Amino acid sequence: MTDPLTQGKSRGGSIYGLLAVTTHAQGGSTGQPAREALKLAKEKIAGETPLKEAPEDEEPAGTTFNGQHVPPMVDLGKTYEEDVSHGYWFVEAFSPYCHHCMSLAPKLQTMYEFYYTSDPLPASSEPKDTESSLNTFSRYYDIKFAKLDCVAFGTACSNYNVASYPTMILFKNGKELKRTTGDREMEKLSAFIEECLEIIRPGSRPVGGLPELPTVGISSFSTDKVTPATDLEAAPTSMLSKPRQTPNPEGISEPFTLETFDTVVTKSLDPWFIKFYAPWCPHCQRMAPSWKGMAREMKGRLNVGEVNCDVEKKLCKDMGVRAYPQLSLFRGPDKLVYDGLRGIGDLIDYANRTVDALGAIQDVTMEEFEVLEKNEDVVFLYFHDVATTKEDFMALERLPIKLIEHAKLVKSSDRDLAKRFNVNTFPRLIVSRKSTSAAYDLLMPQDIRNVERMWKWMQTVWLPLVPELTANNAQELMKGKYMVLAILDREQKEAFSQAQRELETAATEWMEKEEHAIMLERQELRDAKQLRIEEAQDRDDERAEMNAKRIRISTDEIRRKEVAFAWVDGVFWERWVKQSFGISVKDGPRVVIDEEDNKRYWDTTSSGNPILPSRTSILETLPRVLTSPSKLPSKLKGSVVWAYAARSRNTIKSNPIFSAIGVAGTFVAILVLYIRRRWRRKEFTGRYFDLTGHSGGASLLGDNKGD
Repeated sequence: MTDPLTQGKSRGGSIYGLLAVTTHAQGGSTGQPAREALKLAKEKIAGETPLKEAPEDEEPAGTTFNGQHVPPMVDLGKTYEEDVSHGYWFVEAFSPYCHHCMSLAPKLQTMYEFYYTSDPLPASSEPKDTESSLNTFSRYYDIKFAKLDCVAFGTACSNYNVASYPTMILFKNGKELKRTTGDREMEKLSAFIEECLEIIRPGSRPVGGLPELPTVGISSFSTDKVTPATDLEAAPTSMLSKPRQTPNPEGISEPFTLETFDTVVTKSLDPWFIKFYAPWCPHCQRMAPSWKGMAREMKGRLNVGEVNCDVEKKLCKDMGVRAYPQLSLFRGPDKLVYDGLRGIGDLIDYANRTVDALGAIQDVTMEEFEVLEKNEDVVFLYFHDVATTKEDFMALERLPIKLIEHAKLVKSSDRDLAKRFNVNTFPRLIVSRKSTSAAYDLLMPQDIRNVERMWKWMQTVWLPLVPELTANNAQELMKGKYMVLAILDREQKEAFSQAQRELETAATEWMEKEEHAIMLERQELRDAKQLRIEEAQDRDDERAEMNAKRIRISTDEIRRKEVAFAWVDGVFWERWVKQSFGISVKDGPRVVIDEEDNKRYWDTTSSGNPILPSRTSILETLPRVLTSPSKLPSKLKGSVVWAYAARSRNTIKSNPIFSAIGVAGTFVAILVLYIRRRWRRKEFTGRYFDLTGHSGGASLLGDNKGD
């Protein structure tokens, strides 16, 4: 069992160590002042371990670690508020009578010495002058370690809401940024310190594991691991650093088993392009040469692997493989299934775009973003500042994998750029699409770390304002939406450019109108909630008031069916346009409002004229189409049978209960008719009426026998 005196010694011979002895001797009694506890400690150890008292005006000597002098941690006192109001402070609030505090003391002291003497940048060949070098822990991170005695300064701990001991808090200019409580093992303590250092300088700490840690109480320790910083004034870099080893060094597709896949792929931050296949599958056999060629082309750039699903059935089942071959892109826990073409050129093109998209997220200035905005239809912009946490950056780094082939993601800490988009709180995610922008709706602060929720929002805005309808994006554009589709001829350049400008103007005005309507509806819901609260308060009904306050105003509840805008090349897709809408581009540019779910469309205005690609024509017609029921007659797409079948399917999906009742009622009616018919046949079998007055004869006109 560790001697409390040794634990106190690791605190640099401070009063903390003496009080720890007192606590140990008294069984952790609580309630004595610090001076009295110190006196008792001296009396109990008198004659056993001589203690040499230092003069009061003498500064503590500190300790030595790895041959470097380490000053003692700062003892905060009456001026604690003024002390922590400047810069970063890592403060441990403790009680000298707390056993957990005594257990943590030597660990924290060792960690403090280890970090204080560590080099934040890779060491150079020249000897380091600790007095003048900028490559020191204290200068690079500008952080001070301190401790606060909650027995001697109880008011200070109360002001910081310290409810249990020990509590470790990171302060910046007097404001709390992060805290943790309780005794911790060296690994967990190091993890918390790493998080704090990452807050101070985002991207400066190693990714994928902790540094090699010393043993508690030692005074010398060396490690080859260094942090991946490159410049003393480097800007925040990606939390997911590039692989330390060259990806795909041999240019092959590496085979995986269940065990190796888990450790190398899903628990790694490196991107992997994986093929799930079966040897007997003819599609897999035909694609094999293209896959090998792509892997060879990606040598040194992208990791490529494969899994034989005949052998690794459990792995393929866990990965959701339902058809062969399935191509999936992995980055840590995130997966993206590739459903494009499988030729070698297509695979290489996708792999190249993957390498570009999954690199370090570019940190842009105002000028760089303006250039990017001109070249890209859609750009996602993540605003951050010095207080953006490690968890925030980790969530950010998971976003690019879903944006491959859709949009570009950049980040910025430029204040002028933030002012342009009216961003006042950080971090914040916005999307810029030509002349419009929209912000990710934060219902709660932790939503900026909710990757799934951010992905869902991005999917609603990652298309250009008015994209071209193609075979690849048709389902995404048309499913579950009303689509304003302009049928154009790109060869008629002047008319084509004019139509695109009109479409973009109409789309912008419509989206602004919809956002305004949603804001009004949200305000109505808030007003209704407030009325319920006030009504409950008037009745003095606490339960009703509590229930009213729990009502959550969600934008998901007031979302209407989305309206999308797009254009299609009427010459290239002439046959499909003719079959679907009965329109020919030869008659001039036209617009249809399509509802794919119900296989219907509108192609005329309220006056009966064709809808033209103009702002006025579109915005006048849309509201009449979207009313329920529509004020304008619709037309059916394709065959009548197919259109009605689609409507029936959608009716069943949207009203499952009534549809089930209707199906059950129809089944019962058919069953009743069938039973009644069978009963009648059974009752009159072999019996009929004869005009001659005989019953049971063979003919209505008489006996069927001869005369």
